[in-house]
Amino acid sequence: MKTTRTDAGQRTRAVIYVRISQDRTGAGLGVDRQREDCEALAERNGWEVLEVYVDNDVSAFSGKLRKDYRRMLADLDQGKATVVIVWHTDRLTRSIVELEEYIELSDRRGIATHTVQAGTVDLATPSGRMTARILGAVARQESEHKGERVARARRQKALKGEWMGGIRPFGWGVPTGEMRTKVDRKTGEDVEVPELDMMRAVPEEAEALRFWTDEILSGGSIRSLVKWCADKGVTTTRGNPVTHTDMRDMLMRPRNAGIAVYRGEEVGRGQWEPIVDEAKYRAVCAILRDPGRTVNRGAQPKWLGSLLYECGRNACGKGMTVTQSGGRQYPSYRCPTGHGGGRRAETVDQYVEDTIVERLERPDAHELLEPAPDGVDVAALQAEAEEIRTRLRNLAGKYGAGEIDDMQFGVGSDTARGQLEGVTRQLARAAKRDPLAGLVGAPDARVAWKALGLERQRNVLRALVTVTLKTPRPGRMPDGGYFDYDAVTFDWKRGGDAPS
Repeated sequence: MKTTRTDAGQRTRAVIYVRISQDRTGAGLGVDRQREDCEALAERNGWEVLEVYVDNDVSAFSGKLRKDYRRMLADLDQGKATVVIVWHTDRLTRSIVELEEYIELSDRRGIATHTVQAGTVDLATPSGRMTARILGAVARQESEHKGERVARARRQKALKGEWMGGIRPFGWGVPTGEMRTKVDRKTGEDVEVPELDMMRAVPEEAEALRFWTDEILSGGSIRSLVKWCADKGVTTTRGNPVTHTDMRDMLMRPRNAGIAVYRGEEVGRGQWEPIVDEAKYRAVCAILRDPGRTVNRGAQPKWLGSLLYECGRNACGKGMTVTQSGGRQYPSYRCPTGHGGGRRAETVDQYVEDTIVERLERPDAHELLEPAPDGVDVAALQAEAEEIRTRLRNLAGKYGAGEIDDMQFGVGSDTARGQLEGVTRQLARAAKRDPLAGLVGAPDARVAWKALGLERQRNVLRALVTVTLKTPRPGRMPDGGYFDYDAVTFDWKRGGDAPS
């Protein structure tokens, strides 16, 4: 066996660096094989291996931090070893910048590099450095070509609707009846999991997505849908309670509308049946992204008219709030300014409900519905939106190729995005549902009203009528009671006067 010694008779100090860019199993088998071969090379040459540096599942081309590689350079700079052993030069680096740094360090500290596959890399001579640079350039080209192939393949998978890993998206993935093996990241053990068909929608989850979409289009809120999930026992695909962020993400997932996405950009129509109509999806996104959208971040209202009923005393006009009255025996509507008495909340809300239901039951109730937007061609708007997105992708390509400068790219992108925002708003206008849509023409208007839930009822109230609470008359009313119904007035925004 060949043995290399220093002048003092000591064995040559060496370190080993091993790396694998993609460890699909998580078992580290690739780096283990490299280490065995490198240790065998050290044994044949009689070198003393002081340390093995390992970067598992980290690419030298990606630019991500390789912690052990940086630690090895720091140790070499401190004189820890004079020999570096790697399986191949492309395991060491695929970056020209990193290679130059390594060459400078090797020259300064007298470090020799030996590889299992490519022999000795003599960085002390011009020819050796040239060889290392050529090998580095070849390795980088191979990485770039591989990256292009992988990108094309992943884009094709995105268009086909194939799932490329990660958490199952809500609404998609019907079990095929077959099982597959995967590695549990926590235990490192093989586990059997059901194989999923990502082209097919899960029926009950798809129905929930359609319901949520219609709720938002009818004026519903994310908060009310989160509460709906909690009440119904609906969870995320990981079995966790649905949060505000979860709900927003699920509603705004392009896959729901059959839109394929790659690297965060829409790349065309996917080859699967959508769950939600694209116009509705675009409308929901426009609503949720609207910076002017009113979001109530305080306590959720518990009464129909909270802040919606107006104070009618001396033309005050402020929104009424509900507080405890009558020795804290029952809640009452009161003006926040403190003037005037209270009106019992349950009685007022019931009267308002009865009045609205009676209006909905009249023969001319259809006049309450807002007319559909005139001249909105949804198909043409969708085509225009796709053309603008194509233009944006082309601009990015020209900028990347150096065909246009920063200013041209910025101006072109701003113009296209402004146009896209306008088209999206038109789509939202076309798809947005009238809050009264499920009430007008219902077989039983009261049953339909009760089924809405408080938030939807408040949306109907906002759209249909302004309720004003005036100062009631004192004493007993003509009907024998003490509630002055005449002090509750209705200013109808649609469909004429209040029912008689």
